[in-house]
Amino acid sequence: MKVCIIGDGLVSLTLANVLIQKELAVDILSGKKDNKYDKSRTLGISKSNIDYFNNQITNIEKILWKIKNIKIYTEKNSQEEILKFNNDNQQIFSIIKNDELQKKLNQKLKKSKLIHFKRITDYKDILKQEYKLIINCDPKHQITKKFFSNNMSKNYNSYAYTTIINHKKITSNNTAFQNFTNNGPIAFLPISETHTSVVYSMRVKNNLNSLDIKKIIKKYNPVYSIKKINNHSRFQLTSSNLRKYYKNNILAFGDLLHKIHPLAGQGFNMSLRDIKLLSDLIDEKTNLGLDIDNSICKDFQKNSKDKNYLFSTGIDWIYEFFNLESRINSNLLNKSVKIIGKNKIINNIFKKFADNGM
Repeated sequence: MKVCIIGDGLVSLTLANVLIQKELAVDILSGKKDNKYDKSRTLGISKSNIDYFNNQITNIEKILWKIKNIKIYTEKNSQEEILKFNNDNQQIFSIIKNDELQKKLNQKLKKSKLIHFKRITDYKDILKQEYKLIINCDPKHQITKKFFSNNMSKNYNSYAYTTIINHKKITSNNTAFQNFTNNGPIAFLPISETHTSVVYSMRVKNNLNSLDIKKIIKKYNPVYSIKKINNHSRFQLTSSNLRKYYKNNILAFGDLLHKIHPLAGQGFNMSLRDIKLLSDLIDEKTNLGLDIDNSICKDFQKNSKDKNYLFSTGIDWIYEFFNLESRINSNLLNKSVKIIGKNKIINNIFKKFADNGM
């Protein structure tokens, strides 16, 4: 049985690694000759998804950095955190560089005879192939424009600026910091004892230059003795949820399926949970001796759509809550968050929500 994956991003490569373990032949289709990742980009992976990666896909322990504490501030309360999550015994989540994860996934795929990288771009040519399942992870592909343009979307009128800072060694550099500034959230996410990733999601019309970024980082720098601020990149911030997940045997996936604000680092985690579900649905079919067919797409939508929408909405509510706090002259919201954050039951609920989703 042969499956097609459109796109060669991290979700596509991860999914391909899962599918070849089921002895499925996989064609990975991309219009690009070489998809190199920006070295300034990082992503967060929850503990449960790290366990899944290590046990079911490939071991990534050597290329991730464990975060054991999270401290959250606002512009008005920059000296005292309004929320704090601690877990000194083990990680709450981990940070990994996009380019290092891409390299790791590609290395394993290139060893498999079941994987073929192809450059078929015309959707009619793809449909002519005898694929049991076509999984579209590319929001810009022709198939997306043809079958998957109906979504619920939101423009945050913001851009995310990402960079890596080099700093003096911090032996226990395992605390992530997030400050909800008046212009948007800025996160400091450690990736080693001497390097930390910075993601600044700013509501601004004009493009920020390197000098602007350096001033902002220095202004909100929580603890670091900075030696160097590396080149930055930026991308527009939007959210979207697809109204229908499939068309015949074509299943939408990854960012095409759902895209969320990066403030909680949950985008890739949502896709990993989708991969787990799709993997289980395929196993149910093949274990009964049945072929993969369109019913998998239908079952996937039935089991994931509502959960994905609720999770996406929850992330958006968090963004809007702190966005409101930054725009009004009141400490009421801050005080409310502090009270909630000190409640151990609610604190644990937040942790489970971030780790396992809905």
